[in-house]
Amino acid sequence: MASELVQESGVQSYLDRIAGVDQPGGDARTKAIVRRIVSDLFTTIDDFDVTAEEFWHALHFLQEAAPEFGLIAPGLGFDHFLDIRMDRADKAAGIAGGTPRTIEGPLYVPGAPLAKGFARLDDGTDTGETLIMHGRVFDRDGKPVAGAIVDVWHANTKGGYSVFDPSQTAYNNRRRIETGADGSYKFRSIVPSGYSVPPQGGTDRLLSAIGRHGNRPAHIHFFVSAPGLRHLTTQININGDPYLHDDFAFATHDDLIPEIVRREEPDAIHAENLNGPFSEIAFDFVLHPAAETAETELMARHRAPAVTA
Repeated sequence: MASELVQESGVQSYLDRIAGVDQPGGDARTKAIVRRIVSDLFTTIDDFDVTAEEFWHALHFLQEAAPEFGLIAPGLGFDHFLDIRMDRADKAAGIAGGTPRTIEGPLYVPGAPLAKGFARLDDGTDTGETLIMHGRVFDRDGKPVAGAIVDVWHANTKGGYSVFDPSQTAYNNRRRIETGADGSYKFRSIVPSGYSVPPQGGTDRLLSAIGRHGNRPAHIHFFVSAPGLRHLTTQININGDPYLHDDFAFATHDDLIPEIVRREEPDAIHAENLNGPFSEIAFDFVLHPAAETAETELMARHRAPAVTA
């Protein structure tokens, strides 16, 4: 029998979306089987209180035999389901507000170059629209957090991530930025594109069988951390993307869709030392106090190794 959480109407609707029940294409029997399997696994996670670290350890075991499990897991809703459980635990503990968490994804690489206050992420080879993003990091009481680390990574205009895409330079579109005394950070990059799972790969074939696609909207990933504050894993979506509210990985959150403004005024262009129009995003992060040291740290899971010279 499904757990109390899995029986909730919101999770039941989520299972319908995962299995493509709300989509006209695909095979009805395959949809029903996928829905049942995912529901039973969600129940197992909830009944045994499987931690996120335990889940990622098990996923890595499966990936050693079948690498696309790293895409199948978010595609079948497991990454977001872990967030649902953590959000529910926060609510039960009376923890509210702050920047919402959302999934990490499988493409983080540690060891990106560290800069203070400002960084340029891209290596200048991509002809995409220039992006200037800036904001501040605050604690829950509204106090700016100096010395916080904003670890940011995103795809290029072809949807590829450096390190995983050998055509890109190491750590292209990846940086760590230490906030200033006023909690501020800023970076220059290019507006990223979304991407799709590998055509005709295992994930694509599975999603096609249940009438779903494997596209993600354009987005930018973040880890935000500071001593004494809870480590935040989140991402923002680029407003206007056709898949904004139809992400195959279910990571879109309404509070994580900031306005993107195209700046064409000569004064704004000059102030950024640019030669033409650019896009601008302003976004602040709000972190919760940590109840224990472990909450300040990056969640344990298998990740790509840092790039060595």
